[in-house]
Amino acid sequence: MSAINDLREAALPYRAEHTLEAHWKLFLGEGIGLVVLGVIALILPALASIGVALVLGWLLFLGGALGAVTTCVGRDAPGFWWTLLSSFVAMGAGILLFLWPAVGVWSLTLVLTVFLVADGVVTIMVAFAHRRATHQHWYWMLFNGALDLLFAAIILVALPASSFVVVGVVVGIDLVFGGATLVALTLAAHRTAES
Repeated sequence: MSAINDLREAALPYRAEHTLEAHWKLFLGEGIGLVVLGVIALILPALASIGVALVLGWLLFLGGALGAVTTCVGRDAPGFWWTLLSSFVAMGAGILLFLWPAVGVWSLTLVLTVFLVADGVVTIMVAFAHRRATHQHWYWMLFNGALDLLFAAIILVALPASSFVVVGVVVGIDLVFGGATLVALTLAAHRTAES
């Protein structure tokens, strides 16, 4: 088993570089798109905050509706009533967010804080995986993860006064840096492939 793990570990640099090289235009397009969306969110942070609340409202509603249909189709499964109740709770939360998104922005600020902590930790772990794969620009991912953790701390300190715009600003900055990171990694891999 150790020999297989050693082979996998040795192949990491090749697989990481090869994937970025083979699909560099796709990754570059994604990075540029993320930067553009991030700039829009930074220009209109309150609107971006409301937009996040509306999208989450729809996601909760549609997820709850799908869960209700699935639960009714499989009504003989254990926990039918609890699962159906869970679906209705998700639908109700979605309706509330959709009807009153401004009210939901404060709680979304807290949810965003938890997300940024989780995403920051995961991104840092991915950066270390890229470092093990000897990818040249792994430190950009490390920086992105650390930035997520910094934003989470700033949000906690600034609550509740800034909760209405903080979702849009933080999402915008995170999109800009996430997109820029992807652009940097993609261009580096493309340059390496050309040389």
